[in-house]
Amino acid sequence: MASIQPIEKSRTPLNMSNQTRRSFLKRSAFAGLFSSISATSYRATFAAESPSERVRVGMIGVGNQGGPRNNSKYFLKNIEAICDLDANYLAETAAFIKKEDNRSVTSTDDYRRLLDSKDLDAVVVTVPDQWHALMTIEACKAGKDVYCEKPLTLVIGEGKPMVNAARKHQRVVQTGTMQRSGLEFKYVTSLVQSGALGKVKEVNVTLPGPNWIDRAKKPAPDSAPPAGFDFDRWLGPAPVRPYNKNRVHYLFRFFWDYSGGQQTNFGAHHLDIAQWGLGMDNSGPVSVEGSGVFHPQGWYETPDSTSMKYTYANGVVMNCRQTPGIKSNKQGTEFICEKGTVFVTRGGIVASSPDVLKSLEVPAPLVHDGAIVTVPKEEKRFANIAHVGDFIHCVKTRATPAADISIGHRSATVCHLGNIAVRSGKKISWNPKSETIEGDVDAAKWLTKEYRAPYRLA
Repeated sequence: MASIQPIEKSRTPLNMSNQTRRSFLKRSAFAGLFSSISATSYRATFAAESPSERVRVGMIGVGNQGGPRNNSKYFLKNIEAICDLDANYLAETAAFIKKEDNRSVTSTDDYRRLLDSKDLDAVVVTVPDQWHALMTIEACKAGKDVYCEKPLTLVIGEGKPMVNAARKHQRVVQTGTMQRSGLEFKYVTSLVQSGALGKVKEVNVTLPGPNWIDRAKKPAPDSAPPAGFDFDRWLGPAPVRPYNKNRVHYLFRFFWDYSGGQQTNFGAHHLDIAQWGLGMDNSGPVSVEGSGVFHPQGWYETPDSTSMKYTYANGVVMNCRQTPGIKSNKQGTEFICEKGTVFVTRGGIVASSPDVLKSLEVPAPLVHDGAIVTVPKEEKRFANIAHVGDFIHCVKTRATPAADISIGHRSATVCHLGNIAVRSGKKISWNPKSETIEGDVDAAKWLTKEYRAPYRLA
């Protein structure tokens, strides 16, 4: 049987007439680079860029996902400026860049300075979700390309304006769903889409429960914000409320004003893979229903556990469950097909039998053993590195990135629809073409969220 290669969607240049000081890299050469390159050699390849080839990046948000252990590490060689509202995060990241790359970079607490700078080509937006739409749209207007962390949006209604801004201003916008660049995910979605396993009958997506208690331990009283942290600007378009240490930084994701819980945190990854495998990057389900269990004392707002059922127009049913305490290797996406089942998670693939993977040519560094494929420990961060590299490449070539803003919007929509079904207690009828909730005016109100003045979605 012929081997199956990863499906590469069209990388049509966004604006080939707008070439800058950077030269055009051949798509074919770049595609070959990622078919077998290791994380170590990848870093060496892109670290060797000449100054004229280097994409100059500003980091908006350098705590947690944006900081030295994550995005600031992967963008290290490209960073020219950093921005955060927490002075401690700024100092930590500045020190990291000085230590690891022997450079000093501009530091600021005002992201608009980065957008106004003529010395930056792109920005990386790693901030709470309520800021994603505003910052991305403003960056596009300012002529900056954008790498925006997932989930792309706080509510569904923000997605179209973001996509429109990217298209109008001919900007490259990559969603930070790095599994799109992970070899294990590329190959499973290729296998499913190829038809080698027959038609997809059902999809199961498993997400973790919240880890608020693991990090916060217990509720804390409201207080004055710590020195060096501008809490009012951190809130941005979200409603005014007193500062509470257990609602900010990593913990913001468990409160509706700023995020959507694990449904939009990990769902933005694993539901995204389901969309990809089903060939639904430009569409979505037609109905969603679900239920959830919440913390009995309301220590945080998003659910402890959920059970959701999505139905697509072709009859495929996707079940999504949020399960507290589930191990990381059990979190992921399972495709149940006519000729077998295949489950993909970070670090590997598990098939119902070795026969399921016979038509899948597994490249190095993945290791294939019967019905199981694993990613070697030293390559666990390959997807992050490759995803950043894909963005940098697309900034140079004006090609469409692996997780284009339109894909990020559609996958975030799936996440949000599940939350709407759980919060409203209703079965939601969704029109993926018009992107509207049909037959329920009250449920449709969940599609948007009022911004605090003077913030508004342009």
